Amino acid sequence: EVQPVESGGGLVQAGGSLRLSCAASGLIFDDYAIGWFRQAPGKEREGVSCINNSGGSTYYADSAKGRFTISSDNAKNTVYLQMNSLKPEDTAAYYCTADVSCLHIIVNIVPDYWGQGTQVTVSS
Repeated sequence: EVQPVESGGGLVQAGGSLRLSCAASGLIFDDYAIGWFRQAPGKEREGVSCINNSGGSTYYADSAKGRFTISSDNAKNTVYLQMNSLKPEDTAAYYCTADVSCLHIIVNIVPDYWGQGTQVTVSS
């Protein structure tokens, strides 16, 4: 069974940093794109970032550019989302996803697989 598992969420002050991890088991990691959605209460789901493990290409939403960095450790089947200069508007549940490409993040459609989510709260 394919199951992405997120970790690393928490409470941080504005301007601080967090690193989210996504461990994805049950799939051929190199063949998949791993991404991150986020959703805040009362707001629509937003595709934040994605990395295509087969080629290394990455995608960032405008809200993440310059502040977030996605990376992959294929030996550990783990993707990391380093989030710096966090803002209160980054507060949301962050969900790790796995699909054949990053298109699901870019156009905001349901992925093949996603995890249970990890909460990120940024205080002002």
